[in-house]
Amino acid sequence: MILRFAWDPAVLGFLLVVLGGFAVHGIVRGGADGTRPAWWRRLGLVVATLAIGATPAVVASSEQVTTNVEAFIVVDRTGSMAAEDWNGSSPRLEGVRADVAALTEVFPGARWSIIGWDSQASRQLPLTTDARAVVTWAETLRQELTMYSAGSAIDRPAATLAAALAGAAERNPANVRLVFFLSDGENTDGDASSTDASVDPYRELAGLVDGGAVLGYGTAEGGRMRTYDGTARDQPWIQDRTVTPPTDAVSRIDEENLGELANVLGVTYLHRTAPGGLDVLADGVDVETIVEDGRTTVNVYRDVYWPFAWIVVALLAWEAFDQVRALRELRGIRVTGA
Repeated sequence: MILRFAWDPAVLGFLLVVLGGFAVHGIVRGGADGTRPAWWRRLGLVVATLAIGATPAVVASSEQVTTNVEAFIVVDRTGSMAAEDWNGSSPRLEGVRADVAALTEVFPGARWSIIGWDSQASRQLPLTTDARAVVTWAETLRQELTMYSAGSAIDRPAATLAAALAGAAERNPANVRLVFFLSDGENTDGDASSTDASVDPYRELAGLVDGGAVLGYGTAEGGRMRTYDGTARDQPWIQDRTVTPPTDAVSRIDEENLGELANVLGVTYLHRTAPGGLDVLADGVDVETIVEDGRTTVNVYRDVYWPFAWIVVALLAWEAFDQVRALRELRGIRVTGA
């Protein structure tokens, strides 16, 4: 049995304290004038009425629902992801493009959503079964415009991801939700390193994530990054202006940051240095095992407040009868006195 609360629990508690307390006070003082039974009846009326507001319910039937996989890809497209140290001397985003396409092959039939982030995070693609749309998005993926760069912060997409996961869980609670976070993990504030950003905002998401992976790009030695102005022509290197004279900036992967994020989300961390090798992720996602928590079973409840409704009717009838009798007795006293 569960309580579905047709009335707000706070209101029920307030009424119980006020009306119940009033009735109890009447019971305590009713011994002197013989009204104690009436106050017990009124207390029962209060309790029965509040029980209706609490709305007890029992399981009427259970239904099995189909479980699907929903995969959320979170992609870092800040300037550091243009560093040329992936698979030799290729930009990290090239590895991201390859891995996003590979994920659609590793999890065929899944529903996909993409969240991209640079100076801000946004939902790039809503949940869709069209894997071709995901691949097309990856093929057109570019780094942010350098002139608008605000540095990197690993917690920047947390709120957008939280909203996407919560919405998906509300719409399809039986589905299995996977998160794939693709980044170099570097936190910077403009040209300088930053320690303000952390993985703490992701801790509240652990209950919404059933699996996935954090994929890290870059090397400890790091790589230089080219600027990007929206054109296809070769661009100069991004400069580190925290030193004099400015030199070519170098971005390095922060595996400690990425590993901590993976631990918080409860997923695998993989350092990506070359294409391929993502099939191992499918081995760690057993949908049947994940849904053993009962999410494939949806219970249909039936309210059982009707016994309390009959009690209320009976007590009200009793109260009305008692009041009519008391009124007749009062009238009889007045007639006799006249």
